[in-house]
Amino acid sequence: MKKWLLALLLSMNCLGSAWADDYPSRPIAMIIPLSVGGSTDVIGRLVAEGMRKALNQTVIAENVGGAGGTIGVGRAVHATPDGYTVLIGQWGTNVATGAIYNLKFDLLKDLEPVGLIATQPFLIVSRSSIPANNLKELIAWIKANPDKATEGNSGIGSPSHVSGILFQKAINSPIQMIPYRGAGESTQAIVSGQIDVLLNTPAVSMTQLKAGQVKVFAVTDKRRLATAPDVPTTDEAGLPGFYFTFWHALWVPKGTPKDVIAKLNAALRTTLSDPDTRKKLDGLSQDVFPAEEQTPEALAKFQREEIEKWWPIIKEAGIKAE
Repeated sequence: MKKWLLALLLSMNCLGSAWADDYPSRPIAMIIPLSVGGSTDVIGRLVAEGMRKALNQTVIAENVGGAGGTIGVGRAVHATPDGYTVLIGQWGTNVATGAIYNLKFDLLKDLEPVGLIATQPFLIVSRSSIPANNLKELIAWIKANPDKATEGNSGIGSPSHVSGILFQKAINSPIQMIPYRGAGESTQAIVSGQIDVLLNTPAVSMTQLKAGQVKVFAVTDKRRLATAPDVPTTDEAGLPGFYFTFWHALWVPKGTPKDVIAKLNAALRTTLSDPDTRKKLDGLSQDVFPAEEQTPEALAKFQREEIEKWWPIIKEAGIKAE
């Protein structure tokens, strides 16, 4: 190799290392690809605050909603890969949409994984005035009212949409699906009685249950929640085997320097191990992934396995973006 080329490469490497050592020297934007009020928004802002402390730099949470999160994810894909744009995504935005939308980017190839955050189940919820006192009675009411029963969701491709379709198949009864722009809007709809049923997160629904604004019938997991010990599992409530959990994680644009990703991952790990942050996540019924599963490599493997598992299920269910 010519001496001048070798010198140039060594110089570039030194510059890159020095730049990475200086990172972050300005505020970081965290794209939240869904609207205000849902769990992705709440978790994103908690993580952004924790990473702000860990990095000693401002992390600005920015909601970029629309099309099941694909607009926000697309913005992250096309952002400059310099570490100053981070994406918080989840099962819906970074797995399900690939089977539902005709995406112009690749969910696995066009983003770099940073780390897994936490997972959570849904609660099966209804408006407070529905004439049912347990899950079996709710299912009976839905079957008796196939033409008027309505179910909300947070948008096409969202976890509440896909799980809602699977819920209908599990009870073998159709329900009119009504999509909203995000979890905040669908939550307002169930509280105001505009819709009958919604699969919603425990953090939101338990507060509403205590206020008498909704009815909660079951948790879509094999075990009861520590934050809601009186709510039965679907197995206990009469819909055995109906489980649905979804997770959150961080990504950056493809091409982001490895040293920068390592700094972001370290900041995420510090955030998730912080007692105050963990207490808040526990209060939101978030099951934080173990430390050994918080690496970029673990997220890459996990996301690939989730796509391999769920895409055939979603396509077989005929779930599409209309």
